[in-house]
Amino acid sequence: MRWRFHPVAAGWALGLFVLLVLLATVGAGLGWVRSFVGDVFAVVWVHCVLASLVWMRPTRRPLIALAVGLMVEAAQYVSQQAGWQVSSPVLRIVLGSTPDLLDVVAYVIGFVLACLLERRMDDAPAG
Repeated sequence: MRWRFHPVAAGWALGLFVLLVLLATVGAGLGWVRSFVGDVFAVVWVHCVLASLVWMRPTRRPLIALAVGLMVEAAQYVSQQAGWQVSSPVLRIVLGSTPDLLDVVAYVIGFVLACLLERRMDDAPAG
């Protein structure tokens, strides 16, 4: 693993960040569609952030992004079981507050998309 800047991955990360912000704000009334699509793209976004800043074996980045999503879901489960609540409304939107099996399905779909994107970025020149 080493630091690097990959402009294609950074472009994807920026675009996905804008999409995630729009889903969280403008798309707030879309219900489960907003949260499911947001969870799918959150994993892809984490992958793109990693790909834009860190060189590592291509298969590891999507796995790390999936692991981040699963850790967030596990933290939601533990906090629900312990009766803990996140007081910040922004953190509740970003991290979620209710564990759900559909979230895990969304993370796996995001992982598959990140693997496909990894193959495309692998062909693009890095900076």
